[in-house]
Amino acid sequence: MAVSVVLIGGFFVVELIFGIIANSLALIADAGHMLTDVVALVMGLVALLLARHGQATDDRSFGWHRAEVFTAVANAVLLIGVAVFVLYEAIRRIGTDPEVPGLTLIVVALIGLAINVVVMLLLKADSKGSIAVRGAYMEVLADALGSVGVLVAGIVTMATGWGYADIVVAVLIALWVVPRAVRLALDALRILNQQAPSHIDVDVVRNELAAIPEVQDVHDLHVWSLTTGMDVATVHVSSDADNDVVLAAAKQVLHRHGLDHATIQVDSCRAGARCHDELTW
Repeated sequence: MAVSVVLIGGFFVVELIFGIIANSLALIADAGHMLTDVVALVMGLVALLLARHGQATDDRSFGWHRAEVFTAVANAVLLIGVAVFVLYEAIRRIGTDPEVPGLTLIVVALIGLAINVVVMLLLKADSKGSIAVRGAYMEVLADALGSVGVLVAGIVTMATGWGYADIVVAVLIALWVVPRAVRLALDALRILNQQAPSHIDVDVVRNELAAIPEVQDVHDLHVWSLTTGMDVATVHVSSDADNDVVLAAAKQVLHRHGLDHATIQVDSCRAGARCHDELTW
């Protein structure tokens, strides 16, 4: 990821300079998105290092794994901010006669596309297991498509002299980025809100636990994600059978749903006894 930071950071400076010189909103928009890539990569790298090497303590019992999630939220906010700025600037330029050198757009876009492809290949392996890296990968992917758009704008400008192609591409880049940034933010907020992961049906888990022959009741089942790929569960099961037998069966059920990090409490439920205390939350 460090190599990716250097590549994207270096090209951000180049693209911003040429965007200002050429008065190209598309290049400036793409450079702004490059900046979010740099920030995303740096924060993602820091988050991964903290998650992998930050030691859990009594005060911070889960270590720094949640750092990745906060990074994803920050990335999404930054992306939306850049998109709003580009849309505002595009509206402001309506009615003007933009003069943008097409050749400059083409050359810069080709270089940017090559760099984005290299960085995407570097990030692809880690993007499935980390929401922070996934956010960075998404931004680089969007930037690669942005480079394609800038390339098209350059070709159209050179072929027809229609300067508005630059503004149209800038708006398309912004509109393409916003929904993906919102989706990333919602995924991260879902984790921060400790909602059940979308890929786990809690009702199915509860029913399978209740179907264990020795289990009489299932209550206080909680399922959430610490970060991407780290799902956690806690549950109480009531039974009058041997605790070890019930515990082993419950572990198998949770394992089938990818819930290996689970705390299971078996409440004894002898005849005539109260199985468990009712909680108000």
